[in-house]
Amino acid sequence: MNFTPIGLQLPILLLPRAGVDLTKWAVVACDQYTSQPDYWARVEALVGEAPSTLRLILPEVYLGASDEAQRIAAIHEAMHRYLAEGVLAPHAPGMVLVERETARGQTRRGLMVALDLEHYDFSPGAKTLIRPTEGTILERLPPRVRVREHAPLELPHVMVLIDDPECSVIDPLFSEPLELLYDVPLMLDCGRVRGWRLDHPLLVQWVIERLTGLASPAIFNDRYGVTDEPVLLYAMGDGNHSFATAKTLWENLKRTAPDPVAIMNHPARYALVELVNLHDEGLEFEAIHRVVFRINLDHLLGALAAFCTAQDSVLTVIDHPSWAAARQAWQAMAQRSEGHAIAFTSGHHHGVLMIEQPRLTLPVASLQAFLDQYLENQPDARIDYIHGEDTLEQLGAQPGNIGFYLPALAKKDFFRTVIRDGALPRKTFSMGEADEKRFYFECRRIG
Repeated sequence: MNFTPIGLQLPILLLPRAGVDLTKWAVVACDQYTSQPDYWARVEALVGEAPSTLRLILPEVYLGASDEAQRIAAIHEAMHRYLAEGVLAPHAPGMVLVERETARGQTRRGLMVALDLEHYDFSPGAKTLIRPTEGTILERLPPRVRVREHAPLELPHVMVLIDDPECSVIDPLFSEPLELLYDVPLMLDCGRVRGWRLDHPLLVQWVIERLTGLASPAIFNDRYGVTDEPVLLYAMGDGNHSFATAKTLWENLKRTAPDPVAIMNHPARYALVELVNLHDEGLEFEAIHRVVFRINLDHLLGALAAFCTAQDSVLTVIDHPSWAAARQAWQAMAQRSEGHAIAFTSGHHHGVLMIEQPRLTLPVASLQAFLDQYLENQPDARIDYIHGEDTLEQLGAQPGNIGFYLPALAKKDFFRTVIRDGALPRKTFSMGEADEKRFYFECRRIG
């Protein structure tokens, strides 16, 4: 069932059959722990030979590995085998109401739906109903395309945000007597996830009517103080590049289809996501920090100073005796200064970078603009994006590395910033720590 004006479809979901160990079935999003192969080794040991979404995804820690092609072939084989053996059972078209309890006791609520890729465009400046919230790195798409292009199934770690300050779409559904589909503890002490079937026509109508209300041009323009601005209803939260991959393959299918009318009914036109309200009490925006590997600290800081000068900004490097002292100083400076304060740790060297008169609005934007330019001329260096502070400190302390500590984006400014300024710099924010991310559970056929 399609609701084209708001770009939504009731998906036909596939869930594990009775008897599958659901704790081993559900694994965390593939784009987590990308510099920690030991984490994925622990998952591998825990899963063993049991049916698991681990067999249906490519953890990004293995992107570019020598056996990447074999891993992708194994993913496609496992998908076909799970379908043939009945590991996955289809359900009637509908949504799933999701409650995710983290190990820290917070609860996040969501709704599984399929979104119409015809309403999405990741081109810079595009103002579609569904929008990216960070710049899409085209070079990151090909390996993801290789995973999805011959896959009969999709598994989403994509979370899409709606701006519903009255909490009118998702929260009221939790007072309804719904059928419980699963209630399972997540592996490695990552909390718990529950899901309820939501397919009653009146409840579906409730969701559609309230999403339609959020998409009202008059309400939209009034809320954000704009005039005749195209409506933004769905904003990418997590999984920006996965959603862009789905869009790329959908456009490829349309371009090569022998019947341009019939192809519009292809299941790959839609992508499965979890809708989450920006105002959900369990949703917290966490900063995404940066670690750069295999660099010379003095050379990098000198290049940063030159970059700031070229931007008509001024860089001051303030040394501190410890990482704790640098963090404390950073907090005080970030609160009282109009410039950009960024704490850093590199081996035994700790401090705060202060950028005065920055050209860009966000500290992450200033840093990322520099790193993009700097790393083009440093072929041995690489960058990773880190969610946890402990991991940042651990990696930054290693010789030849530098870790940059960045502030979190204010949640209340999220939609307004995207509407007025466009996509944010990539990896500007994260919705929670790595172990709080979405775990794969539901599947959907796309081929």
